[in-house]
Amino acid sequence: MEWFDKFIFELSRLLATAGVPKEYQLLGALSLLYLAVTLVVVIVLLVVFARLRKPGKKKLAAVEPEVAASPEAEAEAEAEAEAEAEAEPLSLFERLRRGLAKTQSTLVGRVDSLLRGRTVIDEELIEELEEILITADLGMQTTQRLIGSLEKRRAAGALENADQVRQALMEELEALLQIESKPLDVDSATPFVIVVVGVNGVGKTTTIGKLASQFVREGKKVLLGAGDTFRAAAAEQLQIWGQRAGVEVIRHAEGADPGAVAFDAAKAAVARKADILILDTAGRLHTKVNLMEELKKVHRVLDREIPGAPHETLLVLDATTGQNALTQAKLFNEAVALNGIALTKLDGTAKGGIVVAIAAELKLPVRYVGIGEGIDDLRPFDAQMFVSALFES
Repeated sequence: MEWFDKFIFELSRLLATAGVPKEYQLLGALSLLYLAVTLVVVIVLLVVFARLRKPGKKKLAAVEPEVAASPEAEAEAEAEAEAEAEAEPLSLFERLRRGLAKTQSTLVGRVDSLLRGRTVIDEELIEELEEILITADLGMQTTQRLIGSLEKRRAAGALENADQVRQALMEELEALLQIESKPLDVDSATPFVIVVVGVNGVGKTTTIGKLASQFVREGKKVLLGAGDTFRAAAAEQLQIWGQRAGVEVIRHAEGADPGAVAFDAAKAAVARKADILILDTAGRLHTKVNLMEELKKVHRVLDREIPGAPHETLLVLDATTGQNALTQAKLFNEAVALNGIALTKLDGTAKGGIVVAIAAELKLPVRYVGIGEGIDDLRPFDAQMFVSALFES
């Protein structure tokens, strides 16, 4: 221990020269020694830990190529891929039912909770049902129409139990949706011209790409027009979709006149004997009068080059915006007489009741609904299937 005593003595002398009082020199020397030892131990542990981790990484790196190159692993991966390919795909009804899960919870789930255990169908129940329909984004006008029909059934003695109320609601919803519901008839003209409109962010370009892919698979010759010359990279995005679908895209430089794009696209569709021309447009805010006027100009250009065109002005709406989507539809319809609606992102919202509000209040057919991100998840709208999937237990 002589070396230790000598070390402490020297350390105490060092502290004395630093001005530490004599009574604290020994304590200070011991404290400094303790801190030094602790610091050394921590450093040693960190070094050891770092060295222990390095071999593990090297070992893992050495093993990974071996696994990747293993014939057994490759065979197993191929078997899994084959099993997935052979797995039975979900039916359209099941995909729609899953896509409507959030709306089902908000609308049908609450209706079922209201009806559960009820033996008397009275006015109080009808009022509670009215509140559920309004908050599910069916809107006041559509809800009052539904409630009026249910009241007539109740007065006639046709609503005596919960099952009858549920069935009556299904029938009334389906009747509203089928007022103008019909598929798009692209064979009614050649080339059949579709102008796609809507505000920014609703999914117009994606909808156009999915429609083009579906039409191509049906054996149609499709041409796309990049009429959105305002949004940066809009034409490039449409070009990518065109490549995926295997169709040509008519485009101009960014900032060009959309009317000129419409003119060239119409000329190209006629010259190349395309079956369908789909024209994209800028994401116009429905409050901008000058932009709406420009959209009318595009319609005039198309009609001049292809009499009767556009044959379909399709408004793309985002289902997640609820009643705001209905407002957009009303204003666009006033500006450029819409022919149909494509409702996107239905699988990501609890506001699917807006489908009913649009059909009932605007008397516009819902042509397509988006129930997922896949290219096949933009589906032609079927009112009966929609209601059945919504009310499926």
